[in-house]
Amino acid sequence: MHNKQDIPLIDLAKAIYTINRHAKTAPEPAHLYFIKKESIKRLLEEKRAEKIGLHFSDHPKFSNQHSTLLVKVDQYYFHIPPAKEDFKELEHLGSLDQNYRNPQTKMSLSQAKRIIYQYINWQPKKTRSKPKEYTSSYFTPSSLGKMEWPPKKTFR
Repeated sequence: MHNKQDIPLIDLAKAIYTINRHAKTAPEPAHLYFIKKESIKRLLEEKRAEKIGLHFSDHPKFSNQHSTLLVKVDQYYFHIPPAKEDFKELEHLGSLDQNYRNPQTKMSLSQAKRIIYQYINWQPKKTRSKPKEYTSSYFTPSSLGKMEWPPKKTFR
């Protein structure tokens, strides 16, 4: 097991890039966005990433213009939700600038998650998974072998 500092920054950047790309099309992206944000937050704390400035989002929430924080990790750029102090400390760069393009990266999502999980020291919640009982919308359990049909309401 490596120390998280041992993971090369370029690998972290590629992993975050891969996770981010998948999050954009994932049916349930919340977890992917969470680990992306978490890893960038740590990189910023460790001074291995730098805040560039604020951008208006390309996807305004409820037609309100909101800002995202542009962060540089190695030669990659990412947007994360800004903190209140970011508005005071950073320059607003206006609309999203298409110059901040990330290099094309080939990395599998599973490999990207492995790198990020190791880096942020994340463990999936241990849930005892019992084998899923088979249910089908076409299947109605049989009443054969039941004591009485139709069942009578019993009042106790």
